[in-house]
Amino acid sequence: MASGSSPHQTRVPLPPDPGGKPIDDDDHSKLVPIHIVTQASQLPIEFLEPSPERELVIGFDCEGVNLCRHGTLCIMQLAFPDAIYLVDVLQGGEMLMKACKPALESSYITKVIHDCKRDSEALYFQYGIKLHNVMDTQIAYSLIQEQEGQQRVLDDYISFVALLADPRYCGVSYLEKEEVRVMLRQDPDFWTYRPLSELMVRAAADDVRFLLFIYYKMMEKLNSRSRWYLAVRGALYCRCFCINENNYAEWPPLPSIPDDLAVEDNVPEEEILSIVDVPPGKMGRVIGRRGANILSIKESCNAEIFIGGSKGPPDKVFVIGPVRQVRKAEAILRGRMLEMRY
Repeated sequence: MASGSSPHQTRVPLPPDPGGKPIDDDDHSKLVPIHIVTQASQLPIEFLEPSPERELVIGFDCEGVNLCRHGTLCIMQLAFPDAIYLVDVLQGGEMLMKACKPALESSYITKVIHDCKRDSEALYFQYGIKLHNVMDTQIAYSLIQEQEGQQRVLDDYISFVALLADPRYCGVSYLEKEEVRVMLRQDPDFWTYRPLSELMVRAAADDVRFLLFIYYKMMEKLNSRSRWYLAVRGALYCRCFCINENNYAEWPPLPSIPDDLAVEDNVPEEEILSIVDVPPGKMGRVIGRRGANILSIKESCNAEIFIGGSKGPPDKVFVIGPVRQVRKAEAILRGRMLEMRY
């Protein structure tokens, strides 16, 4: 690992044990340094040079102003078992992000993140990085719910704060997150100020310091079928808003169905991402009042539907799910748009 003293520190929970001890207990967490990174030499060599001989799992997140293709990526957080690295994108610029690109695109480094879509979009359009091999805890949560026989409420995507509060994973209160949200509403440029304040460092670290603990807790619960769905959906979510002219040809292929699942009677259905164009100015009618139209489509199709929205692309609907369900959603959406012409 890269070395060097740091004036900032935080506690990270140790890997979970069968006893289910509270992770805020000092006996079950350890104090690690928080490094502010402005040049590649400050990062661990095993991150900068991904290798199959030393596969890594790291916590990952991004902070910025209006984080999307048009916004500004300001900080990228990397959580290792023994340190947290806050990659200062504003200070390090193109050179630093170019050094991070192999790791973020590597199959040998698992990036644990909560809701990867907009982070991936920012990385792709601002720095040409195709985020790959993510373990999205938001997706994993829903898969575990389904695996345990619980039906997820439509549009009920668990927030990171709610995930941390769930005693099955962390059971910790993250009150400071709301404080930061209030500050962001009052001052959208919060993440652009330098030097980083103590609050900024602490808030950035808090968004990743629990992720490895959650990762191990979740992976213990997920069966092989759910793990495959997790890998596929993570890949589709990464490219969701990263629409391009070559239909994602330069992105890595989607994970294939494992041999142990392919021989079962109930082979998992292939999942895809489809993009539906909406006539300019018609998105409001497609969505419906308070999302009623989209919700009705979701009720009839086992598919995820996302809107480009104000962050962009504004006239696109993204549908993710099993092939037959996605085709069904497409047909309904196009039928609704055809009705608008008359």
